[in-house]
Amino acid sequence: MFQAAVQRFSVSAAAESVCRAIFLVGFRRYCKKTSTKLRVSEALSGAQLGSDVKVQGWVRSVRPQKDNLFLHVNDGSSLQSLQIVAGAKLNDPLLTFGSAVEVTGVLKKSPHQKQPVELEAEQIRVVGECNPIDFPFKIKERHSLEYIRKLPHLRCRTNAFSSLLRVRSEATAAIHSYFKDNGFVQIHTPIITSNDCEGAGELFRVEPSGPDYVDDEDFFSVPAFLTVSGQLHLEVISGAFSKVYTFGPSFRAENSQSRRHLAEFFMVEAEISFTESLGDLTRVMEDMFRSATEHVLAHCVEDVDLFHRHVTPGHRDTVEAMLNKSFPVITYTEAIEILHRHPEKFTFPTDWGCDLKTEHEKYLVKHCGNVPVFVTDYPYDLKPFYARDNQDHPKHTAAAVDLLVPGVGELCGGSLREERLNLLMARLKQVGLEDTYSW
Repeated sequence: MFQAAVQRFSVSAAAESVCRAIFLVGFRRYCKKTSTKLRVSEALSGAQLGSDVKVQGWVRSVRPQKDNLFLHVNDGSSLQSLQIVAGAKLNDPLLTFGSAVEVTGVLKKSPHQKQPVELEAEQIRVVGECNPIDFPFKIKERHSLEYIRKLPHLRCRTNAFSSLLRVRSEATAAIHSYFKDNGFVQIHTPIITSNDCEGAGELFRVEPSGPDYVDDEDFFSVPAFLTVSGQLHLEVISGAFSKVYTFGPSFRAENSQSRRHLAEFFMVEAEISFTESLGDLTRVMEDMFRSATEHVLAHCVEDVDLFHRHVTPGHRDTVEAMLNKSFPVITYTEAIEILHRHPEKFTFPTDWGCDLKTEHEKYLVKHCGNVPVFVTDYPYDLKPFYARDNQDHPKHTAAAVDLLVPGVGELCGGSLREERLNLLMARLKQVGLEDTYSW
């Protein structure tokens, strides 16, 4: 009985050893075949050099040779593409410009100076085919922006638009980071609203559709529109939070085809309680501008360089000057005086009380040293009802400010809010909004 037990134990132990050996062999094989998935930007940085890696992306170029095959693959994470080196046997008729691929191999240091690393492919799998004859972008042609804009579903594959989207992404992250680091609370303001914050009446009206909709009835019992600004909602929230901001879509139904008038765009808006002067606002505006610009320059070096070389040559020096100098401050009245001294006549009038046009704003920036400049204390009648009345005469102004920047003109604006109830009510009555904003 004891011997039988020992035999059974021996057989069981032997079986366990065999199973363990099989498991270890299988585990080693699994570990050997498992590749680390990298983005192209990670691969180019030298991460996992000498390791088995996997890269997925779209083919930017194909160069087959007698013994070798060279590819450039990009996944949108970097302006620069990753070079793939493979044996001729891995060539595939479906491996064409524009096709989507998955490449597995060893990441190695490149012998060429123009590229830090290359991927020596062991396997290339075509995930998505692309007919190079029908594909509207050609491998060796430089396409104009006008042509690219006709293909909105494909333009993100071009260098110009992919760089633009990466810069936009980093700028967005930088803006959120600035407000978070400075104690602001993010508020998600409504996209559908009954408020016309700007008071210009240039709104997109929102109406439901479908068989249950009655034409003469409003879905919300009042007319509803796509928001032009989340500002009024923020002003309400600032009665309980000292620092708030929102960053979301805005819509303007302006009948203009210029690039300065967008039907849809994202806008940053902030409200600060307990402000004492316009200096409290200009300090935040300047700090945010510098912080976001420095972040983009540090994290999008290649993308920014692309635009400096091909879109706005010579603009790099302007950007560096903007960051190295303080932003001057002038009043609207001083700005009008500067415009009057200009020897050439402007297209639009420059009388006191007129709204500054782009040509005026660009000249003021140039006059002040081609750096961003704050213009303060605009005519009272040019500003919304909530702008604080300076109560000055005979030139009646509001405590408002705009930031003008080189090449653009007005980038952002703001004002102190009217906190004196009697003046606010009088202003609402004057512009016919006393019932709309009775709250």
